[in-house]
Amino acid sequence: MGNGLKNLLTTLWVGGMWVIGILVAPILFKSLDNTLAGMVAGKLFHAIGWIGIVAGIYLAIWWIWVDGLRACRSGRLWLIVGMLACTLINQFAVFPIIAGLKPAVSNATEGMFGGGLSSWHTISSLIYLVQSVLGLLYVWGGESR
Repeated sequence: MGNGLKNLLTTLWVGGMWVIGILVAPILFKSLDNTLAGMVAGKLFHAIGWIGIVAGIYLAIWWIWVDGLRACRSGRLWLIVGMLACTLINQFAVFPIIAGLKPAVSNATEGMFGGGLSSWHTISSLIYLVQSVLGLLYVWGGESR
């Protein structure tokens, strides 16, 4: 069961990130007005973030449980830790900043020193890209257990 749950959570997390980021979000922005598309995409990114938190914690524990301290020398564990770090940064640091800036968008898109909505969306997108590439490397690395 442990291996099956590991595979399921990997599929949900990495597959979900790629489907939302590459397929769903672009379709939303081509099909809906930007405000509605942004609201729906934001909810999807928030949801996949929570899936990532659960999956990342489980996968890290799984690799340590299976491999013991040898897991710390494994690139696979560090890919999971990197993905989890990206998820946590976006979920608890960047997304709240974006949510706080959205009401002020009508006033200005950029603050005095930058850091406006477009800057934070770019930062979030770059973090998501790094996380997605780490996920690709994790999946591409195949099954070592």
